[in-house]
Amino acid sequence: MRRTNPVITFLLFALAALWATAPAQAKPNFSGEWKLNVSKSEFGPLPAPISRTDKIKHEDPALKITTTQANQQGEGTFELNYTTDGKESVNEIRGNTMKSTSKWDGDTLVIDTKANFGGNDLTLSDKWSLSGDGKVLTINRHIASPMGEVDQKVVLEKK
Repeated sequence: MRRTNPVITFLLFALAALWATAPAQAKPNFSGEWKLNVSKSEFGPLPAPISRTDKIKHEDPALKITTTQANQQGEGTFELNYTTDGKESVNEIRGNTMKSTSKWDGDTLVIDTKANFGGNDLTLSDKWSLSGDGKVLTINRHIASPMGEVDQKVVLEKK
């Protein structure tokens, strides 16, 4: 019968214990100032903004976004607050209430929103992902409304 070296047995148990108690890998942090790259983004049939800058403060689970965007109608700034733990967040843009839930799916943040704009119910499903080097934030968005469905890709680069 072959005997196992007690030192090797101890080391294997110690490594297994360390692995079992190791903290989960940190989720991406979206904090920073981000500028829209229009040429890498896709807006479908909707007009692309002329410019967009997002200032994001992310202290998980709190996520605060201040967006300044210019389009053909002018420039505007709005603020959105989310919580990434699945609790409902309520925001308002131009008098329209938006209710959202946000949660992690691996390293991707999923934000599902329901809103009513001008009497039309609207749902948005956003999937946020950060590049490995932390310099590119990509938001894949699916919009569903009575007028149809649209997929968009918003590419933001860290300033």
